[in-house]
Amino acid sequence: MSSSELGTQLRMWRDRLTPSAVGLPTQPRRRAPGLRREEVAQLAGLSGDYLVRLEQGRARHPSAQVVQALARALRFDDEERDRLYRMAGQPPPGSDLMDRHLSPSIARIVDRLGEIPVTVIDAAWQTVVQNRAADALFGDVSAETGRGRNRAWRTFMDVPGMGRLEPQTRSMVERDVVADLQAALIRLPKDPDLASLVADLRAQSPRFAELWSTTPARVRGAQRKTLEHPVVGRMTVDCDVLTVHGSDLQIVVFTAEPGSPDADALAMAIVVGLQDMSVP
Repeated sequence: MSSSELGTQLRMWRDRLTPSAVGLPTQPRRRAPGLRREEVAQLAGLSGDYLVRLEQGRARHPSAQVVQALARALRFDDEERDRLYRMAGQPPPGSDLMDRHLSPSIARIVDRLGEIPVTVIDAAWQTVVQNRAADALFGDVSAETGRGRNRAWRTFMDVPGMGRLEPQTRSMVERDVVADLQAALIRLPKDPDLASLVADLRAQSPRFAELWSTTPARVRGAQRKTLEHPVVGRMTVDCDVLTVHGSDLQIVVFTAEPGSPDADALAMAIVVGLQDMSVP
């Protein structure tokens, strides 16, 4: 299929979606019947200019990462996702590669959990999507690309965020990240993104390299994490990990016991973070 035909299909796909269907605010007097290009670009983590060129047939052979991001942003089911891969000249995800596809039903869960911080990551700890409450608590990564969206990378390279891990929690999380990546690499030894992440972390983080040689493979589970917030101070939250059946995605949910001081601190941290995000 030609690049112009792919562009035409992309326009039709975004025209069928409304902002409310993807968790965006609806504004009155919209001219576009569906999503605007800049809205799709924001959801996919792509530049608006690149999406224009793609729709106009001037950008050829989009990468598998771009196709994956577009399938997620446009809320494709598995069949539509595979069709987009083939139209872009890319093989659909197979058993040797991570299945990062965010189904419409999982996207709705993230949208509707509202004030509860929720993030969805893949087997390489890449952030696929997170809600505004998670943005407020840990920092907005919607404008980030590549490693800037990766939780493992941000942890070991000490990238700043709103809710910082206290030292004991940080040590626990570091070991869990390494153990989980060990397990993922055993399961997906041919996935290039996973192998590249591990190689770069081993080369650039002495702490990661040390733990990689001493930590056995283990899929991570539920945790309790203590965060140090710059405004509300220390809070301890439950971090539950829900595996999406049939994919390599995990839904990570952060909560605190209702009525507890930790719950109050968590709620206040979200309010503070959302207010900060609204400042131009």
